[in-house]
Amino acid sequence: MSSGNGISRRSLLAAGAAAAGAGALARPALAQSRIEWSMVTSWPKNLPGPGVSAERIARDIETASRGRMVVQVRAAGEIVPALAVFDAVSEGTAEMAHTASLFWAGKAKAAPVFTAAPFGLTPLEHITWIDHGGGQALWDELYRPFGVKPFMAGNTGFQMGGWYRGEINSLDDFKGLKIRMPGLGGEVARRLGATPVSLPASEILPALQSGTIDATEFLGPWSDLAMGFWQVAKNYYWPGFHEPNGTGEGLVSISAWQELPDDLKAIVRHVLAVENIRGLGEAEWENARALEQLTQDKGVVLRRFPDDFLAAARQASDDVFDELAETGGVQTEIVESYRSARARMQPWSEVSEAALLAARR
Repeated sequence: MSSGNGISRRSLLAAGAAAAGAGALARPALAQSRIEWSMVTSWPKNLPGPGVSAERIARDIETASRGRMVVQVRAAGEIVPALAVFDAVSEGTAEMAHTASLFWAGKAKAAPVFTAAPFGLTPLEHITWIDHGGGQALWDELYRPFGVKPFMAGNTGFQMGGWYRGEINSLDDFKGLKIRMPGLGGEVARRLGATPVSLPASEILPALQSGTIDATEFLGPWSDLAMGFWQVAKNYYWPGFHEPNGTGEGLVSISAWQELPDDLKAIVRHVLAVENIRGLGEAEWENARALEQLTQDKGVVLRRFPDDFLAAARQASDDVFDELAETGGVQTEIVESYRSARARMQPWSEVSEAALLAARR
């Protein structure tokens, strides 16, 4: 039976069977045992976008392994809070997590880059950097001291600029606002005169309703519609300069990973890679549908950030990256690699995607 996006249960079973056959030759005892993992997430259960990706990852691992490996998904707060999932994997409370690297700047300043960076790589450019430009090796090195192995594990695509109670007609209108914006985008907001606040998904709407925050960014229209921000703030801004990409992060305990037989490692790696592409395609489709619903049925007004604001944000982003590059060690290497990838792909992106979109319009 087709899943509706080109991936079928039969194909997953076939891939799992092939991997199982190879692994059984090498490690027959382990290959026959049932392995049970817990996956803690930073999302409400089945949240459109990342919550859906987490559930599919668990189902596909069980299907492809023919039940030899079972992953129990635990939504934010079931075992640990949303922003404690990294520590849960690092400390062995859970074998796996589904989250986003932009939450971990307190552990490693360069970590947010692996989800998104202001004025940075687009979704396809980001995947290219991770898979072909050396990004994965640097990501592995950054997290290795914590006993954690990272994977791309879903993508919510281009992000929107956020929900605002009032209008932003100039840079001055942004100054003094309290805005939910984690990661490097939050640091840019701070330099522009706002107060960034980091909140888990479940706390954003109540904070917006109570006036604790004046604005929030989250993901794209699909997830934002489900979160209900339109009930409080009607001004929906673009472009999402702070997060032009939305890579979901699959974290795996290195010790748990090392105990897996090779065939199950291959299955986990394959399932996460498939979900990364599948989630991106789904987000593009659903974001288009949800944007139409928000603007036509919910009274939401799309607004573009003013030019002076975007110019100031671009300069602040460059400054943040310059300072991040001075951190030293692997974090400096990450910034240099990311900037190099952006510079290398920019000319091609301009004459391919950007040019076609302009001509098509």
